[in-house]
Amino acid sequence: MKAVQYRTFGGPEVLEIVDLPEPKTFADFVLVRIEAAGLNPADLAYQSGAVDFLVDSLFPVTPGWDLAGVVERLGASATGFRPGDEVIGYVRGKAMHYGTYAEKIWAEPHQLIRKPKNLTWAQAAGLPVAGLTAYQAILHSLRVTEGDTVLVHGAAGGVGHLAVQIAVAQGARVLGTGSEASQAFIESLGATPVRYGDELVDQVLKIVPDGVDAVLDTAGRGSLATTPALAAPGVRAASITQSLTDYPGTIAVYLKLDGEDLTGLVELVESGKVTVHVDRAFPLEEAADAQRLLAGGHVRGKVVLENRRNR
Repeated sequence: MKAVQYRTFGGPEVLEIVDLPEPKTFADFVLVRIEAAGLNPADLAYQSGAVDFLVDSLFPVTPGWDLAGVVERLGASATGFRPGDEVIGYVRGKAMHYGTYAEKIWAEPHQLIRKPKNLTWAQAAGLPVAGLTAYQAILHSLRVTEGDTVLVHGAAGGVGHLAVQIAVAQGARVLGTGSEASQAFIESLGATPVRYGDELVDQVLKIVPDGVDAVLDTAGRGSLATTPALAAPGVRAASITQSLTDYPGTIAVYLKLDGEDLTGLVELVESGKVTVHVDRAFPLEEAADAQRLLAGGHVRGKVVLENRRNR
């Protein structure tokens, strides 16, 4: 099978396409033929070696945690799926070694769930990591409910564009920050767009004079520093970027695999309240170019890889 690997830390330039034998694993795993794999900023961070102090990397490493694909075979004791089932998954081991930038992967059944019927393979591949992060940030960390006013920094990005839709589905009024070029896209998600920059606070307070009830930072770059100037009393703030010093009391959002949350996310998608925007899909062989686009920081929604040889 084809896979993408790196043998040393670095940027997109360290990626190479290799031929590997079909992977082997334990009897309680499920073999998935990967139709598409989502890219995430975490891929770049781990690949660069920036977080090597946290997680072991067993070289060579195949990056990637997101997948959408078809169950090809079950281990002798695996349950919950049948060959031919269409699934999505957040597949992550205890060390960086096996990943989803590949044509096939073994996964534990609890890492998989049915693919939403109304998403393409590319869209579905972009859902698990970004979608779960957004879902847990909005529902658990910020506890957004009907009537809240929520400000999402980085509203056009992978996590941001999903967080906007999830907050809207909760009945919240949502404002989303982004570049001038992203304003129409943010509005299409159901949010009121506001531009980054020195006039951000004035823009927000013109729309909501009493301030916002919750702030989600998906962008970093000091976004939360404006919170005191635009917050309603008792504001809740959370960040997926770990920019916790920008506003005291900010909740750090750490993604965890949770079956109930993944089910809830899929149900939101199948109800038509949430969808995944794919900025661009690349063939597996162009993984380095896909990473370069993601690293550029101007992506709307998700970047994905497609295994076009499987079709």
